[in-house]
Amino acid sequence: MPGPLLTVTISESTRRGAIAGPLLIFGHGILELSLITALLLGLAPLLQRNDVFIFISLVGGSILLWMAFSMFKSLPGLHLDVATEKTKSKNLVITGILFSLANPYWIIWWASIGLGYILHSVKYGMMGIAAFFLGHILADLAWYALISFGVARGRRFFSDVFYRRLIGGCASFLVIFSCYFFYSGVEKIL
Repeated sequence: MPGPLLTVTISESTRRGAIAGPLLIFGHGILELSLITALLLGLAPLLQRNDVFIFISLVGGSILLWMAFSMFKSLPGLHLDVATEKTKSKNLVITGILFSLANPYWIIWWASIGLGYILHSVKYGMMGIAAFFLGHILADLAWYALISFGVARGRRFFSDVFYRRLIGGCASFLVIFSCYFFYSGVEKIL
């Protein structure tokens, strides 16, 4: 599902190269492993409550909207000066954790579909859970590494205008997802 993590992967891959995707997914994987542990320790019923869903939808939608408008605001000054951008230091593992958390879809997916997978894999004990987690995170790694590699290798073909349009497009998707989460939260209230 496109969202904040994909947006930051594209953005950071233009600056940091193909390593950005794998580092972001490493952080994402740490968060997912923590959540799986919490689900197995009893968090699952809490995440399935309507009031929690509403809270996640409205707060998550607000965060996505804030991220989108921050991206739109930065568009006029964005440029692909790779030499200067590399001097900026950002911990991509922590960024992977934070941007995963910023996506309400991530929590909702784990409270529904992901939980179903966990309950199915728990039938096979720790090996089943480990197999599910490894398969899931390796699929994420493969996809985001491919995206990161493609953007990093193709950045020399990017003009500043193309880069601004790419980031503007990502910001537009965040607005759409934000609206979707607001709608989902309000619909549950009504």
